[in-house]
This record gives sequence, structure tokens and C-alpha cells, in this order.
Amino acid sequence: MLKPRVLLTWSLVMGVLLSLASCEDYLDKTDESIISPDEAFKNFTNFQGYTEELYHCIPDFTNAYWTNSWNWGDDEIQSTARDFHLIVKIDNGNFWGWQSQFDGWGAGWMDNPNATANDDRFTKDLWNMGWYGIRKANIGLENFDKLTDATPEQKNLIKGQLLFFRGWFHFQFMQYFGGLPYIDYVLPSDEKLTLPRLSYRECAERAAQDFREAADLLPVHWDNTAVGRNTLGKNDLRINKIMALGYLGKNYLWAGSPLMNQESTGNRSYDPELCRKAAEAFAELLALCESGDAPYRLLPFDDYHENFYTTGQNWQIPGGSEAIFRGPYYGANGSNWGTSKQYQPAPVIADGDVKFLPTANYVDFYGMANGLPIADITQADAESGYDPEYPWRGRDPRFYHDIVFDGVKCVQGSMPADVAQDRYANLYTGGSYRNIGTGSRTGYLLYKFIPITANKYDDGYGWGNNLNIHIPWMRLSDVYLMYAEAAAQAFNAPTGQVSGYGKTAVDALNFVRDRAGVGHVADLFLGSLEAFMGEVRRERAVELAFEGHRFNDLRRWMLLIDQPYTLKKSVEFDRVGEFNAEDPTQNRVVNLREVVILERNFSSKHYWLPLKNDDVNIYAEFKQNPGW
Repeated sequence: MLKPRVLLTWSLVMGVLLSLASCEDYLDKTDESIISPDEAFKNFTNFQGYTEELYHCIPDFTNAYWTNSWNWGDDEIQSTARDFHLIVKIDNGNFWGWQSQFDGWGAGWMDNPNATANDDRFTKDLWNMGWYGIRKANIGLENFDKLTDATPEQKNLIKGQLLFFRGWFHFQFMQYFGGLPYIDYVLPSDEKLTLPRLSYRECAERAAQDFREAADLLPVHWDNTAVGRNTLGKNDLRINKIMALGYLGKNYLWAGSPLMNQESTGNRSYDPELCRKAAEAFAELLALCESGDAPYRLLPFDDYHENFYTTGQNWQIPGGSEAIFRGPYYGANGSNWGTSKQYQPAPVIADGDVKFLPTANYVDFYGMANGLPIADITQADAESGYDPEYPWRGRDPRFYHDIVFDGVKCVQGSMPADVAQDRYANLYTGGSYRNIGTGSRTGYLLYKFIPITANKYDDGYGWGNNLNIHIPWMRLSDVYLMYAEAAAQAFNAPTGQVSGYGKTAVDALNFVRDRAGVGHVADLFLGSLEAFMGEVRRERAVELAFEGHRFNDLRRWMLLIDQPYTLKKSVEFDRVGEFNAEDPTQNRVVNLREVVILERNFSSKHYWLPLKNDDVNIYAEFKQNPGW
């Protein structure tokens, strides 16, 4: 795995080089400190050192603060002890809260006034480092002709990385704010800005050109190149063809989704042509992986957790063979200072007061092991096998991986006798784990990103365990599901398929389910595109749960402001009968019901985040988003 420090091996002095021209007017420099552009970009070592600062511009949304918020849909709710995280502001309809001036704690990863491209996880943000990264990429591209002492392979690697990052930062901005100016040249410091906001589609087409060219220039993995052999085995984070194809497809799928298509054309349906382009990019990527030409594979389900965390290995970055795009990871075991504690009830088995809980309504998306959904948790279903008296029996295996429900054994080792009753998750109504301030508000706990031993009794977050939590921006199962969505919409059927690639839309979805041992999509969902899309949306909800996708998915599907997606619920029930400590799925409950604990009052303006007023006031053509 690639450590952040490895990214600096090409040339430390060039890795800290800033915008050569832009700094000249306002920085006092001694003559000997000035490095000429000809020297900075003349060979691969120097140019790669310059380029690698772009990797340190990638936000670490998993570890940007002591505790971290990145799930803002209907999937998660925070405990009530604190209210500074963005999730609380989003729940209150205050989308201004992404901006640093509305975040007195400095806890957000979207905007940080102290943002820098160093090795401090607390200084990574999207807004400042994104624009900085775009400018840096443009400076590199405008000086590309100075790279004379380099092989064709080396030139391709440099240009491919610069193009990818320019497209990637623009894409991240677009998905939150809509169409923006696409900055593909170095803006002069003395030029009056008049660049208009493009439509989402216009902006996406420009990003697609960068991603496509980057994919054509880059190898499937740097280990296969002469340059990459200098850092053999440590190239997993370096931008390659698979990453570029993944974001080429995602960029097209987002542009073709209802919200973005409405912004571009006024039509709130999918754009089949953009979906076709997305499906083709995903198919190209998946064919390379399935043929063995690219090293990406779905992890076995027994190793599923390695997508998100590792233990016992100092500096071991999670992701394995499935992670496609990640940023550098800063600080071995740094996750244990807060991130690992934010999912466990305090003071019962953990410290801290900021807790993030899965909503009961979202947990309902985890259907049955046979692949069928649960229509109503209060009603028995003979076909699926769901029984409301045993609501956690026979569920999708990912449910048991991700969710702690009532009766699960949370402490494995010894406990003081006076707290021994808290060894098992007392999540029934009135149980010791239920606490709206610092415990569970919803009747569930989220353990997708932590081992079961991450508590104060098992020393799961002690230094000896080396727990490293780092969620990838894109992993392979996401690509399969995006292909399923794009191919179905492009060809208007669950059997939609890109010519030359071996999987249909439903095949790709079922392939992801196969890894977890979940039943295939039932025939009743294959009769129409809309019926199938319900399973596509549910599969994304389950497979990618709590990884930061849901908020943007609900937005692009134009579901964010509609019930039931505006509701956050708890599950309420009573235990009856003898408690089964060995198999909590066999514990019987009664009076099972869900209660609304929060309803979000959203309007159409909440489909886009507001831009900074200071920025939209710079010039008239840079307009604020509607309603803000």
C-alpha cells in the first residue's frame, strides 16, 4: 500500500513548489530561492515532484476532524449532545453550513480556511484545495512543453495525471453546486473575471474530455511501467487508466441523471445518450478488470471489512484489491482518537459524546438473504420469509456485517461485574444502549467501519490494535452498480447491455449480490425499467451504505425533498421470552413499530448547495444557486 510519504519520493523540493507565476507578485523571495520554470519542469523527476502535490489536495473526509460527518441523506442521524457537524445543519435545512464561517469548530471537510497540501489530515478540504488543484494542474499543462528530458511514457504519465485531477476537482464541485465555469487555463491575476456558469451538461462534457484523454494516456497500473518499477508495490494510489475510466463513467451518469438533466435541459428524466456513454466507460473498465489486465477484484465477503478498515498493521491503508480511488492516509491509528468512538454508545462501552446512528428507515433497505425486499417491517411476508416477531432473522448478510441490532455481543473480553449486563447491545425500547444524547436514538448501531472489539473494554481503540479507517472515494462494486443503472437507462430495460461486454444491467447487480451470498433480483422486478430501478436504488443503498453516496444519489434522483426520504425514524419494540445470547436473531420481540424522530423540511432549493456569497459577488456572471 502507498503511504503519503512515498508520494514525495520523486522530488521533495519540487513537491512543495507552488504556483510559479501567481506567487511572484505577493511573496518576497530571495534570488537563490527562485526556481525557474525551465528547471522545474525539464525532466520527469522534477515534474512528477510538482504533480504529486495534487494528491495531497484530495480531502480525507473519513478523518478530517476528531469525529467526522459525511452521510447527509436519510441514512444517518447524530446524537443530540452536540450540533456542530454538517449533518445537523443539513437536517435543519441549513445548507449554508458547509461553509467554514458557519462551522465554528472547524470540523467539516468541505471548507477549511486553513487548508494546505501538507501531511495533516485536519487541513484537507474540497473548496480551497479543489480550486488550488485546478490551478496547479493548469500551470503544469501550460508548462508541459518544457518537459524535454523525458521518455514518451514519462510524458504520458505526467499529462494524464494533470488532466485527471483537473477533471476530478471540477466533477466534485459540479455534483454539489451544478454547472460552473470550467477552468482549463491559468487565470491571469490581473484579468477581470467574466466567465459565465456553464450548464451542468456543458461542464460535464469538458470534464469528460479530460477524463477520456487521461484514460488514453495512463497505464492500468503504474507497477507495469518502467517508471513505476522505481516504487514497485507502492503505486496503488497513483492515478491510472481505471481511475480515469471510473470517473469518466460517473461524470456521464451524473450528467444524465434527472436532477442534472433538468438543470441542463428542463427535463427531469434520465438522458439516455449520456447514460450510454457512461455505460460504455464502465464496460471498458470492467472488461479490463475481468480479463485480468487490471488488478482490481471484489474482495471475498470474509474480507469485506478491508474496504473500510484494517487492524494490527501500522500504516496499512484499507481498500485492498477493490479500492479504485483513494487519497493518501495520514497518521497511523489516527482514526482511534475519535472516528472509531463515534459509532458506539457512551458511556456504556465507549467514550466521547458525538455519535452517528443508522436510521431505522434506512436499515429497512437491507432485505432478506433470498434477495427480496421488506415491504413493511410490521407485517409478516410468507414469500420473503420476513417475520416481525423475529425481525433480524434471515436478513441480507451485509446487514449482519454493517448493523448492530438488539442482543448482539459487543464486548468480547472481561468487564466489571457491575456493568456486565452491557456486554450485549440493549437496543430495545428503554435499553441501556438507547440514549438520544450519547447513545442510540434509533435502535441500531453502525459497525461497518469498526471491528466489534472497538470498545473501551476490549481495547479495540487502544494503540496496540492499530485501527485505520479510510473509506475509498470509489470502489469496484460501485462501478458495477453504476454500470447497472447506466445500461438499464441507456437501453430502457433491465437487460440493457453494452455491445462487446458480457454483462447486462441485471447481471452486474447480481454479480455484486453474489459476493455477499444474496439472492438475485426477483422476476417481479424485471418486467419494467421502473420496477428494476427500485432494486438498483435499494442495492446502492445497501452495498454502498454510509460511504458518503446516499445524499448525492437522492439529489440526482430528485428524491431528496420527497417523503419518505425526508423522514428519519427509530425502531421501537419490547423483548419477550428467554434471551438467546448465542444467536440474537432468534430473540423474539413484540410491539415492533417505527417512530418518526425527525422530518426534514426541504424545498427545491435544497437540491443544490449554495455558493459562497463572497464568491458570487466577485462578478455578475457567477450567479448564486436558485433559492439561496
